Amino acid sequence: MSPQLAEALEIHQACSKEKGLAPGIGDLPEYVLTNEKGKPIDTDNWRRRAFDKAVQRARLRKIRIHDLRHTYATLRIPKGDNIGDISRQLGHSSIEVTMDIYSHWIPGRRKRMRLTP
Repeated sequence: MSPQLAEALEIHQACSKEKGLAPGIGDLPEYVLTNEKGKPIDTDNWRRRAFDKAVQRARLRKIRIHDLRHTYATLRIPKGDNIGDISRQLGHSSIEVTMDIYSHWIPGRRKRMRLTP
């Protein structure tokens, strides 16, 4: 993730902790995304109420949240962005994992592959 996103999430997490402490829960919630009581959000509920509606408003076809990861990678790789950075941001264990999944998006890669015996 980018440094800007990390900073924004840290700020959001601090606000979530304050929100969780306000009703007197007692312990600091460890979650970044929380409900009004500082507990983890119900992801199915969030997907239905927020994500799916945002996708509809954007007039996109129905997509999964995970599809955003693939979109992110397939937009950055053809631009020639650093594969190591992309791999780290996707949370892959190695650059090889990223290459196994996305190497066909590297410009000119298909042409070179066809020319090799």
